[in-house]
Amino acid sequence: MNKPSRTGVTHVLDAYSYSLKGLRAAWRHEVAFRQETALAAVLIPLALWLGTSASERAILIASVVMVIVVELLNSAIEAIVDRISTELHPLSGQAKDLGSAAVMLSMLLCLGCWAIIAAQRFL
Repeated sequence: MNKPSRTGVTHVLDAYSYSLKGLRAAWRHEVAFRQETALAAVLIPLALWLGTSASERAILIASVVMVIVVELLNSAIEAIVDRISTELHPLSGQAKDLGSAAVMLSMLLCLGCWAIIAAQRFL
């Protein structure tokens, strides 16, 4: 029998609860997530100082948050692959490598945003 669908405020509260559960799981089980979150705790306040306009501050903060978002998606991919099978398989490795590549590209984008804005401020 299907679970009755929830709508309105109940749906929003359930979604919020699931999101917090996911963040707790990432914090507990993902070293990279903890490292990136610690770096964000330093970089976000620094972005408020480094950015000279609201747009610059938003770009700096968004680029940092995007790294964390992509890391969460990569962790989800890895969990799904491991849930399906822990056997070595070329497609499993490819899925994990693609997720890792996405994290790397988000980090390079973040670095590029920070470098461009820092260069404008200091050069």
